[in-house]
Amino acid sequence: REIQREGPVPEPGPRAPSPAPGGAGDCEPGLGQPRLPGGGSCKGALEKGLPAALPSLSLELTVLYNSLLFAVSESDGLVEGEGERINHGLIRVLEACGVSGQDLSTEELWQKVLQDVTPEELCAPLHRLGALQGAVWLAANCLGSVTGLFRLLSDTKVTPHGENELLALLKAWSVPGEGGASPLVVQSTKDLKEILWTSAAFLQGLQGLEAGNLPAALSLLQAAASGFCSKRVLAQIYTCIGCCTQQMGKPQTALQHLKRALQVDFQCLSALSQAALVYRQLGETDAELEALALLYKALETPAQEAVSIDPCFLIRTELLVHTPALASLFSRSHPSEVKYLLAQRCLQAGRVGEAVEHYLDLLALLQEGPQHQVPLHGRSALPRIPEVFLEAASALEQLGRYQDAIAVCEEIISRTGDLIPETLRIELDSGAGGEAPGRAGSPSPGIPPQQRESLRCIVWRAAAYLHQGRAWTRLAESKEAITRFTRCLNVLLRVQLVSAGMEMAEALPEAKVLQKIRLLALLGRGSQFQELGRDKEALMNFQHSLQVCPGDPAATSHLLRALWKLNRRQEAAALWQKRHADAAPADGQQEAPGRPYPLYLVSCLKQVNLPHDEALRRPCLTPHSHAPANISFPAEGSRTAFCSDGFPRTLTCPWAEELFLAKALKHKEAIFFLIKKTWE
Repeated sequence: REIQREGPVPEPGPRAPSPAPGGAGDCEPGLGQPRLPGGGSCKGALEKGLPAALPSLSLELTVLYNSLLFAVSESDGLVEGEGERINHGLIRVLEACGVSGQDLSTEELWQKVLQDVTPEELCAPLHRLGALQGAVWLAANCLGSVTGLFRLLSDTKVTPHGENELLALLKAWSVPGEGGASPLVVQSTKDLKEILWTSAAFLQGLQGLEAGNLPAALSLLQAAASGFCSKRVLAQIYTCIGCCTQQMGKPQTALQHLKRALQVDFQCLSALSQAALVYRQLGETDAELEALALLYKALETPAQEAVSIDPCFLIRTELLVHTPALASLFSRSHPSEVKYLLAQRCLQAGRVGEAVEHYLDLLALLQEGPQHQVPLHGRSALPRIPEVFLEAASALEQLGRYQDAIAVCEEIISRTGDLIPETLRIELDSGAGGEAPGRAGSPSPGIPPQQRESLRCIVWRAAAYLHQGRAWTRLAESKEAITRFTRCLNVLLRVQLVSAGMEMAEALPEAKVLQKIRLLALLGRGSQFQELGRDKEALMNFQHSLQVCPGDPAATSHLLRALWKLNRRQEAAALWQKRHADAAPADGQQEAPGRPYPLYLVSCLKQVNLPHDEALRRPCLTPHSHAPANISFPAEGSRTAFCSDGFPRTLTCPWAEELFLAKALKHKEAIFFLIKKTWE
């Protein structure tokens, strides 16, 4: 309208710069590029941003503060862009003050800004932006950078003795000139300060817990529990305190904190899982199983809404505390893992009936589909699926359900047949080591993963045949049992382990398991040969078993019995004397710490009977009130008795083994003495 009043429109051509850049006519198509008074184009100025000016910089920093808070809230976490936007804001502050900020790190930018920027109107916005920078660094676990920043912000150089420096700095820090809540900011710095203080205490407590500095971790976690956080975070803090006190040897205190965590947030299932571990440490099996049952029920229940988080706070503790220890401790358990723990603990506690029910439920779960399968990792409580089947078979066998045990083992045999090579040769060098047998993990150096997996399949298949042989033995089917034991040994013959100057059992844990399975199969087959009256074949199996595990008490006792039945008593006596001279351990199933046998073999090892011929013991059951005069009684607590021939005889329990030795050596004095001790 103004142009029309002035006169006709001029011919198209170069236009003079408009006095009001950005007006409606500045960017009309077909006209020349609008120019700014300084000669630059409008488009170039907009791309670079308006020049920094001190009068508007306070508002600009406040807008940046608010926009960053909203961005964090929308993304439900701090992202990489926040730090870059804060850096850009600091550079504009330096530009407004005529100072260059290019090529400076974030720490150097903050130091230069807080030292060179003097206008008071910028202090409050810069402090708010500094609080956000502290949140970014806390989320990245950069505690040193946060401490250095708040040293500059609080202008505090002295830390009270015995107090954590970062917490003291956060407590002393305040925004200059801010008396109350500012209407220009969406989250007050007072609330943000409390959240930063709680997050810093929680994060440092977690790091102390992970590093093993338990007293410092406990102090920091207790401080975090008194801070400003949601119920979910408070429950996590109490759970961490429970873990800390448990490691400090205070299980009752740990239980109190874990119960408090559940009272604060009943969906904090990690507290329930940790409580089960504490009950196990205390030996309270009933309470442990009850906790595991509650955990399984909670995991099976459809997930409800999480504990409410106050929507007024855009920056929260949940967004700032991220550590591997926290992720590991509060990772959600899978229902199949908890069901396995129930079955395993019942079996270990001797509750075989309950264990069988849990194992059968677990097998049904695993066969329903992929939704019940658990990804294997270092923290998983669930072993490989064939091991679960073998443990179930072991439980069924102990319960007397032999046919069911045979059927479960047949499932393993049918699934592993195509996975085993005809011959498996494994050469070990000094770089080969092993992880726990049957567990998932990175393969050991020096052993190809395919070979290790084939070896595991051989172990599982041989163990399945072993359990079948034991089940047929209990069913008094000696021929079937011998067949299964023989198949077990044939599977083991496929493995050829070659070690280059190193201990095989130490280098490869599966080798130790293979050795024990071979021993149990030979003893089982030899016993069944004896049942059929084939004593010479039984003797060969027992001799071979002693070669497999030299000095094993069960193998020695079975061999002694076979020699006795074949009337080779001098050989039996010599073998017994050699056994005591070698000072072999009384229990051949003791294991080195950290390398236990798989659970499915434990019952087999416990049930290896040390045979004692009833015909030998029966004549010796008549009590004698007096020992012969020519035998010297051992001192109190001693296990050695001296007979008339002057040779010491070691006394061990059960007495029946010593009676066997005494009869073999025809030491009547020792017989009388042992009968007296037994009668007493």
